[in-house]
Amino acid sequence: MELTKSEEKILDGSKGEINAAAYRVLLAIGRATEAEKLVPIQWAHVSGVNYNTIGDAGVDFLREVAKGVHFKVRTTINPMGYDRSKPNALSENFLSKQMQIVKSYKQMGAIQSFSCTPYEIFRLPRKGTSVSFAESSAAVFSNSFLGLMTNKESALSALASAITGKSPYSDLRIEESRTPKVALKCKGITMNSETDYGLLGYLAGKISKDSCIAFSELKSEMDMMPAKAISSGLGTSGSCGMFTSDNMPERESIAIDEEEMSKAKDELNTDEDGDLILFGSPQLGLSELAYLHDLIAGRKFDRRCIIFCSRYVHDQARKIGLASKVESSGAEFMCDSCMCLSPLITRDNTDSIITNSVKGAYYMKSSNRVGVALKDMKTIVKTYSE
Repeated sequence: MELTKSEEKILDGSKGEINAAAYRVLLAIGRATEAEKLVPIQWAHVSGVNYNTIGDAGVDFLREVAKGVHFKVRTTINPMGYDRSKPNALSENFLSKQMQIVKSYKQMGAIQSFSCTPYEIFRLPRKGTSVSFAESSAAVFSNSFLGLMTNKESALSALASAITGKSPYSDLRIEESRTPKVALKCKGITMNSETDYGLLGYLAGKISKDSCIAFSELKSEMDMMPAKAISSGLGTSGSCGMFTSDNMPERESIAIDEEEMSKAKDELNTDEDGDLILFGSPQLGLSELAYLHDLIAGRKFDRRCIIFCSRYVHDQARKIGLASKVESSGAEFMCDSCMCLSPLITRDNTDSIITNSVKGAYYMKSSNRVGVALKDMKTIVKTYSE
């Protein structure tokens, strides 16, 4: 991989060890992905913010990194492990370590977004712009719907890109790589809900061996809720980072049917009922909150319901009166955080949860070790409110 003279100097330590280490990370990734060079990016979105995810080693690592660098590009960060306005349910150790992580990112110049849906909050660059997104669902959504160009980055690679302002020119940053070789053909599958779209994405991620895949019978235009659902499902189950909805006859075609969709659901749906209703993986936006409000229409949930969203979305919903209307159903908001890997929900305090999120179901089952009843939002409201 070719580096510029300036890049070589930084790699040799002209701007300190942290900057040199960041270039070493990108160089290793570039060689592994056959990149010919590094290219500038305009935006990095970094994961590795939740203390439950990175632990003490991550806290120490970020503290050292923060001593020597300031991010070169706009850098936003993923959800952390709790809502800053509701700290009482967690241990002092967790709160202390979590805030050390926040302090390190702030010191490096990160915007305190705490969101897995930054595309709903911030001004978007023009189509064709290279970015570096470590949040898998955001990477898939941005490639597939926004025309941005990012690979599915790791926490470390996105951090290195935030430090350097560069990323390897490989895979989905190359226009030719964004043309799928394989199309999934949905035989007799009816898409009735956001959960169906999430399952389709989840199944496609398990099947696809490429970075980009086509859905031969999927509409190119879709509302935000199914768009986020299919993106997060695809990002959860495999390495595929983009999809298209065009139908080219010369492509290899793989047929999937209702039986395979049912098997995918059975893999995630381990219970018929749950103690707790969770919405927001990815975090809910204003359009989804409005949809939930219309569904609830004066009804009240018969058990605890938590809605995860960014603080920006919550504050906007509060300003227009939407938040209070949703809260009248008995639902509560949890900002800055996400249901996935949340320390608030564990096997010690919850046997099973109810959610419409395929991504949430996967991580609740595999990481939080709780049972999951996977149902679409409309069914959840109809079943668990009166």
